[in-house]
Amino acid sequence: MTTHVHIADQLCFSTYNVNRLFNKFYQEALAPFKLTYPQYLLLMTLWENDHRELRDLVETLSLKSSTLTPLVRRLEDHGWVTRTQPTDKRRLIVSLTEKALASEAPIHSALKTCFGRHQLSLEDYEQALALNKKFIAAFND
Repeated sequence: MTTHVHIADQLCFSTYNVNRLFNKFYQEALAPFKLTYPQYLLLMTLWENDHRELRDLVETLSLKSSTLTPLVRRLEDHGWVTRTQPTDKRRLIVSLTEKALASEAPIHSALKTCFGRHQLSLEDYEQALALNKKFIAAFND
């Protein structure tokens, strides 16, 4: 006799579904700023530590250079970041503009407002984040 596994009871499907919904959530929250979710992640990384080398950003965001470079270009085209090349042409430094620095608080405020509309408490968020970190650590071995 075969035991059927229901997709709704699978963690992989639940994770996939949450990822899809998070993308939708961030799309809605970031729309007033004309930012995509990946662009927001890059800005967050720079808000934590500005003036970073492209290769450092690649490592931090777990993206390929071929994915990150066009993302940086689009942000530069829209006035969020600048790219500078020091004497060593193999290095590329990405830095925040005044627009990006001034927009950090309003963007975080918009995200907080969106989270509030979905009735998620800070405790819910922290529990989910802790469990996510546990899975990431386990799967990174």
